[in-house]
Amino acid sequence: MLTALDPVILARVLARALRRGGDFADVFFENRLTQTFRLQDARIHEASSSVIRGAGVRVVAGQRAGYAYSEDLDEAALFRAADAAALIARDGREQDVVVQLVGARAPAMYDGHADEPADSARYVDLLARADAAARAFDARVVSVNAFVTDELQYVQIASSDGRVVTDRRPLVALGVQVVAREGTQRENGYVGDGGRTSIGVFDATTPESLGRESARIATTKLGAREAPAGELPVVIGAGGGGVLLHEAVGHGLEADFNRKGTSLYAGRVGERVASDLVTIFDDGDLPGERGSVAVDDEGIPGQHKVLVENGILRGYMQDRLNARLMGVASTGSGRRESYRVLPQPRMCNTFMPAGTSTPEEIIGSIDRGLYATSFSGGQVEISKGDFVFMIAEGYLIEHGKITAPVRGATLVGNGPDAMTKVTMVGHDARLANRSYTCGKGGQRVPVGVGIPTVKLSSCTVGGTGRG
Repeated sequence: MLTALDPVILARVLARALRRGGDFADVFFENRLTQTFRLQDARIHEASSSVIRGAGVRVVAGQRAGYAYSEDLDEAALFRAADAAALIARDGREQDVVVQLVGARAPAMYDGHADEPADSARYVDLLARADAAARAFDARVVSVNAFVTDELQYVQIASSDGRVVTDRRPLVALGVQVVAREGTQRENGYVGDGGRTSIGVFDATTPESLGRESARIATTKLGAREAPAGELPVVIGAGGGGVLLHEAVGHGLEADFNRKGTSLYAGRVGERVASDLVTIFDDGDLPGERGSVAVDDEGIPGQHKVLVENGILRGYMQDRLNARLMGVASTGSGRRESYRVLPQPRMCNTFMPAGTSTPEEIIGSIDRGLYATSFSGGQVEISKGDFVFMIAEGYLIEHGKITAPVRGATLVGNGPDAMTKVTMVGHDARLANRSYTCGKGGQRVPVGVGIPTVKLSSCTVGGTGRG
């Protein structure tokens, strides 16, 4: 498997890319092998193996970026891509550039992964075990869908500033969706896990545990009450509740939205944007986590970013282009779906660290409210921060106790406003199961989310029941 291109050729390609002008250029090479198996109705529904291999050349001139890519990796094809990118970004200068590249190694951040995928029987066995465990959990389970993916990606990034770096990135995931039925009511549950590791992670995080947990969620919702409607105190559950943080706040802190002034956080660094109990990090350097990158897709090391500290906005997530235009340094947040597209500033693992309250204290402080343990999707308007989220698993809080499960609940609000209503933060901070993928600008990348148990003093709950 080809793991890198010749640095001598890459240096010539970069020089060619800059001959019609430009502030900098880079080449992104990728070779990725992915194995995917899907189970449906107790049978393997799909088994596929795919290879993505190619290189993209970018030329940046001011705010313009020219980009072209090639699946052909010989020098002539890369020169053609460099010429095309240069024509798009051309700034009128003609220049002779000599690029000399110095190799760098990405930090060691991922667990071991074999160079070749496992035998097909290994993946099929994982899915069969998840299916059997989910069905054995409760007779009301009527359907199980599951998938497993095993990916190994080699990347190489060469930049006209003289740096060339390679990274070897594993990524595995196992997800289980269960449908349970009682009478005419049907409910579903979903659980996934994995990370930047090997398929061996499922020796500890077993497919049986994922199947049972997915079945528990689905069957718990059978007979659930209709969700109340109105303004209520809301408790966000540890781990998976971090999706709310990611969507309602995280996207608004990506640099491109702020440089263009389309985020309501634009120009507010140093200002209070949340309760003083709120601190938000985005980390690209957490070993094994799904959103981690030893180096980002521009060759910058993944790093710890303080976005909000005790309610004060400290900075944005930066890629190279937006960082240069905003006069700051990249934060290692330049990410892309593949060599076919330009990088964008993106989240890695976004989370809120621990506070001082116990979950019991938080629940006990509420006479009537809603406990949202996880979310199944939603929408956010970046310019205003307005959000609507569907609750995948939620419960009523009555007289300081978690009581009946609810169905059909949504949370409606505004991200910055919600962050000002954080009145208690639990000591149980954790990242969620490693199964999340984030979409932006037509690109999808793996991410991590996390949060402790958090109390919002009030939030609009959408439902059909009595508030």
